[in-house]
Amino acid sequence: MQVQPVDVRSVQGARVLGKDDFLRLLVAQLRNQDPLQPLADREFVAQLAQFSALEQMQNVSQAVAELARRQEAAAAFALVGRRVRVQAEDGSTVEGVVASVRREDGAFRLLVDGRAYSLDQLLEVVG
Repeated sequence: MQVQPVDVRSVQGARVLGKDDFLRLLVAQLRNQDPLQPLADREFVAQLAQFSALEQMQNVSQAVAELARRQEAAAAFALVGRRVRVQAEDGSTVEGVVASVRREDGAFRLLVDGRAYSLDQLLEVVG
């Protein structure tokens, strides 16, 4: 089964309300509430629970992103000394032994026969 990596950068580019925004909204609501109709205890507890859930989801999201980065690193470093087949920029196929792995601009590059290839160019591990 082939698994495609998720590009975290594309998800991070989207502007969504974060925990700081949620907290600002909650504080503004408390400041501007009608003194004759204060926020009911149940509503307040529900909003605090939502805030807590939001914070926990963000923490889980960050942990999963870090786990994905570490998994990618482990997979790349495990290829050192292995015979691989990669697709060159011109579309041809190159087979050789991975001499080293380096991180360049946040992405891992495999050094095969003196040339660097991205993990996306990896076609197969031969042996």
